[in-house]
Amino acid sequence: MLTLGDRRGRFGRREFLRIGSLSLGSLSLPGLLAAQAAESKRLLTGRSVIFLFLHGGPSQFETFDPKMAAPAEIRSATGEIATRIPGVTFGSSLPKLAAVADRLAIVRSFTTGDANHDIKPVVGRDTFGANLGSLFARVAGATDPLSGLPRNAVLFPRAVDATAGPHQSGFGRFESAGALGPGYAPFVAGAGGDLQRDMQLNVPADRLTDRRAILAALDAARWNLDAAGRAGTVDKLREQAFETVLGGAAQAFDLSREDPRTIERYDTAPLVRPEAINAKWKNYPHYVDNAKTLGKLLLLARRLCEAGCGFVTVTTNFVWDMHADVNNAPVDEGLRYTGPPLDHAVSALVEDLERRGLSDRILLVCCGEMGRTPRKNPQGGRDHWGNLAPLLLAGGGLPMGRVIGSSTRDGGQPQTEPVGNRNLVATVLQTLVDPGELRIVRGMPNEVVQAATADPIPGLA
Repeated sequence: MLTLGDRRGRFGRREFLRIGSLSLGSLSLPGLLAAQAAESKRLLTGRSVIFLFLHGGPSQFETFDPKMAAPAEIRSATGEIATRIPGVTFGSSLPKLAAVADRLAIVRSFTTGDANHDIKPVVGRDTFGANLGSLFARVAGATDPLSGLPRNAVLFPRAVDATAGPHQSGFGRFESAGALGPGYAPFVAGAGGDLQRDMQLNVPADRLTDRRAILAALDAARWNLDAAGRAGTVDKLREQAFETVLGGAAQAFDLSREDPRTIERYDTAPLVRPEAINAKWKNYPHYVDNAKTLGKLLLLARRLCEAGCGFVTVTTNFVWDMHADVNNAPVDEGLRYTGPPLDHAVSALVEDLERRGLSDRILLVCCGEMGRTPRKNPQGGRDHWGNLAPLLLAGGGLPMGRVIGSSTRDGGQPQTEPVGNRNLVATVLQTLVDPGELRIVRGMPNEVVQAATADPIPGLA
């Protein structure tokens, strides 16, 4: 449904459906949709990606590589738990993920290259300063022709909870499209603090009369479209063009349209720990926001992918930094705040995708910008470590139920061939795009072709 507003007297940059922007007078949109559909069938795989970014740098030991045979100062502070993959254990904070490990791929030789707090590999050197989804949008087009949805979106906690804190931008901007230009920047849902308000079209007062005339024309077009549809004289693409403008896309952002039982299965809000609310660390609001919103963010991401969005970045702010200092909890206590929401939300998504027949169509990626030091510090925390980091993938038509690579005995270095950001970026893009076809597309930036045709993660090709 199209709605009019007057917030700040101008259009917000992130509003992606704009009245009058689709040349309705000449009905050029159906032709555009037809051309895009033909190109997409040749170049795109029809798959989508949800990239869950674990900001702060999760520990490899307390997640997917416990190293329980190592000395106490190295091994997982939370113990280990057996998984569905024989001989493979996870940190004990992840029992639900352990139970679906046969539907996951774990990389134990993943290295992010440095220990800097930033937002690589979503936005970094290997994506040429653009959000990884922007590379995909440059290939596929900024908007899905079937649904009107943006190809590339970012979800922060406020996308599902208006009371959540603002997203952090001090370590990099998830909204960046780099040199590709703002036309390929992600749509940021809920950036203004209220998703439903942000989904409105906001029109300045001095343009209201003209817009009312356009709306009147759209109402007449709707009536004619309905009449033509009943008479069987309207073609599919023309109908689709009107439906795109007249409002179907916003429904994908509305979680109230989900079965309440599905919402309950995803919901991580009951996992907020009371002690986190009163914790002494400055990051405690982020622990709370993470637990309140992570599950519903992944549910919203699934809805967007199912409706036509090709790449969705999900992040819940800075909760995985566990130095045991004035800002951050020690690793054992920090995992009590972060482990259960991650375990619950990701396992819910994996099970939901399988139940809905979407496991082959949607790829989930979970990682942070780095890992954690092999040895705990004297306060029980783990510090920054760029030589090894945890990485989980699920679905996307890739082979699952395996562990790729291995680490050294102290969990600090890859023991097998390292898997880097470049390999992960290539795996993601090759899930979305046919690299052979991409090579022959005229006018495609070299950076996009280079990223999409690099070597993918061994064992997942």
